[in-house]
Amino acid sequence: MAADRRIVIENCAIATVDANDTEYTSGHVVVTGNRIESLGAGPAPEGLENVARRIDASGHLVTPGLINTHHHFYQWITRGLATDHNLFDWLVALYPVWARIDEPMVRAAAQGSLAMMARGGVTTAMDHHYVFPRGSGDLSGAIISAARDMGVRFTLARGSMDRGEKDGGLPPDFAVETLEDALAATEDTVRQHHDSTFDAMTQVAVAPCSPFSVSTELMRDGAQLARRLGVRLHTHGSETVEEEKFCHELFGMGPTDYFESTGWLGEDVWMAHCVHMNDSDIAAFARTRTGVAHCPSSNARLAAGIARVPDLLAAGVPVGLGVDGTASNESGELHTELRNALLINRLGAHKERALNARQALRLGTYGGAQVLGRAAETGSLEPGKLADLVLWRMDTLAHASIADPVTALVFGAAAPVTASFVNGRQIVEDGRLLTVDEDAIARSTRDEAQRLARIAAQA
Repeated sequence: MAADRRIVIENCAIATVDANDTEYTSGHVVVTGNRIESLGAGPAPEGLENVARRIDASGHLVTPGLINTHHHFYQWITRGLATDHNLFDWLVALYPVWARIDEPMVRAAAQGSLAMMARGGVTTAMDHHYVFPRGSGDLSGAIISAARDMGVRFTLARGSMDRGEKDGGLPPDFAVETLEDALAATEDTVRQHHDSTFDAMTQVAVAPCSPFSVSTELMRDGAQLARRLGVRLHTHGSETVEEEKFCHELFGMGPTDYFESTGWLGEDVWMAHCVHMNDSDIAAFARTRTGVAHCPSSNARLAAGIARVPDLLAAGVPVGLGVDGTASNESGELHTELRNALLINRLGAHKERALNARQALRLGTYGGAQVLGRAAETGSLEPGKLADLVLWRMDTLAHASIADPVTALVFGAAAPVTASFVNGRQIVEDGRLLTVDEDAIARSTRDEAQRLARIAAQA
């Protein structure tokens, strides 16, 4: 939409998720170009010029778009496998399959993952891709292209592994890179695709996979590379008790101390999971402002445990939500993680006081923006911020009898998305994607999943 054209959204409940948790029972939002111009109670101001569209959003709740902070898109084509395994056994079962992926598979899987999230209210997505089999093609380019076509804001965490089976790691040797190749390819990806501007649609982070699939040299050199290039850092951390045991046996220290020794704590770092953390670990994250991507469904699926989210938040640690890979969260939806984060955390030590509805919504919006380093641009509805927002329908059978719309969104069934806007552009209407053909994506993901299964079986 032209920079001076306005979209006016009226008659809706609004949860801004700003610093004061400002809400309006009936209000308006004015979007000009790709920015939020104004919002407030009641109807929009009269006399607005260049109004291209008016939306009567009666019966709707408007929130910031959801922000996904951890995912593995390629796993879309290996869903439903190893369903009764813990993390390490699950990885051993699936790495030989994942090691056979190629560019068409990755493109189709990225389209499937992105489509499922976008139609459920995600406006900013990320993908931690770390499997680069030799001769598999331009996997990073395929993922970024899929996100661009979908119209979502996107961060590619360019992952890497250099610790194969011969070095005591879990992935097959032909699926890992050398230290030198991993660093060079990561730098090339940053230089080719990273956009540091305010309204960037594509950014890149440096993201060695995990302590048990990456050498200490790759961790240390990767951190130095990211800081030299001015981009963020991402990895897996403290996901399971087995990982903690691995770190103690191999490095003589726990995961958090190991990360700090390699330069992997800081306000430019976020880590996935962080389930098994003691008070000292949490204090280190708080002191360094290291972020956390909380993935409640995946942690439950793999029996990893319950992350101490209330304690992390109380300490001042930035926390967002993640789908995680769809081989450990087959639904692939982030809006269901709002509910799951609240419910699963209430099974922990804090019980019913662990999280409330508004804290869960904040995790999925502003918390995610903090974790991705984009809180100045998105994550809340405020004048001057990017126009990334969602209209959730709240007047249907599923939600109409719940008086508070935020409670309805978090505690209730998955709410229908009437409209989703990214950068001021509508990408979803009445639960259907406007930018891509969902049915064609479904067919291509099925075909590529079957092709991968045949290749893996032959191997």
